[in-house]
Amino acid sequence: MTGWIRRSGIGVAVLLVSLGAGWVLIGPDWRALIANPAAGRDVLFWSQPQRDAGFRMIDRVPIIVKSRPIAAGDAVFPLPEGEALELDLDLDSYLGRQRSASLIIVQDDKVRLERYGLDFNAAGKWTSFSVAKSLTSTLVGAAMKDGYIKGLDEPVSIYIADLKGSEYDTVTIAQLLTMTSGVTWNEDYEDPASDVARFDQQAPVEGVSTVASFMAGLPRAHPAGTQWNYSTGETNLIGVLVSEATGRTLNAYLSEKIWAPFGMEQDATWLLGQDGQEIAGCCIQASTRDFARFGLFMLAGGVVNGETILPEGWIASATQKQADINSPGEGYGYQWWTWDDGSYQADGIFGQGIFIDPNRNMVIASNASWTSALGLRGGEWEARREFYKAVQQAVDRDKLE
Repeated sequence: MTGWIRRSGIGVAVLLVSLGAGWVLIGPDWRALIANPAAGRDVLFWSQPQRDAGFRMIDRVPIIVKSRPIAAGDAVFPLPEGEALELDLDLDSYLGRQRSASLIIVQDDKVRLERYGLDFNAAGKWTSFSVAKSLTSTLVGAAMKDGYIKGLDEPVSIYIADLKGSEYDTVTIAQLLTMTSGVTWNEDYEDPASDVARFDQQAPVEGVSTVASFMAGLPRAHPAGTQWNYSTGETNLIGVLVSEATGRTLNAYLSEKIWAPFGMEQDATWLLGQDGQEIAGCCIQASTRDFARFGLFMLAGGVVNGETILPEGWIASATQKQADINSPGEGYGYQWWTWDDGSYQADGIFGQGIFIDPNRNMVIASNASWTSALGLRGGEWEARREFYKAVQQAVDRDKLE
């Protein structure tokens, strides 16, 4: 059901759309995407107004992209208020420059700071982009614990038949997790001809994973296990791996293992590719508080209702440097970015993140609408990195007082 209204004060025509999950105001930039769903899926090349509107509601416009729910349970993991964290910086200025939609800091299981912007709030859901990669990799651990996957040294083509005969015949699950397959992949977010821009454009074929068929056609650049190369395509393969091994959709398996039993407050959603498979390297929509709760799940050692759902030592291995990314003090684990001080983070383009610091028992979850995918032109990425350090210093000062 749709209807036209005029926004008071500025006289701009917008479209009011009922999508079964509330009413959404869609301005002229988004009307253009609805009129051309193929462009609507091309998230990397949205305008700033399209990003500001779309990151909070893309799962509610099924004409552009479909999604599946990640069901929450009845019990909610509590997030009690704690003492306000005093930061040695101009927080309002930082959040403004970040184009921040949300920020929450949970330390010692209490909320020390929580802020919202861009007309977003705690009840809303924001898309994760590559933050989803870290959740997807965690499902590999769950599938190992459940006995669906025997070990990380197995060739991935054992589980994904569409990869047989390709360069992935010699690639192990561990090499997928660490992005060291050696298979060619171009992750240039500003190049329409890059692999990351093209992989979702294939027409689906009945009974065939479009992700696997796309990846199976890629050539080799390096021997497997010798070179790190960031590849969303390989995380998408990990998603296919988990689904094939478990016989479950990713949304259902994530709900069963973590989302419902750990106590996420709201249902989340996972966007689907052209073939109906969840886009494992991207695009979980959830509240910022629930992203923070996932960080708390990691700090809790993967324990859910008194039971560890991950293999022994999984989190330690997943969140330590497994691959050299040619950046001093940092590395890459099992789809987690690692710091040499023991911290680690899930990171998504345009300013999405979950930063986890076990030494300070702290989680920082944030969502934003940066001016570029990597936040390099506007300096958002480096500013967020410095913000994390400032928060660490503030927590350390608290402990000394």
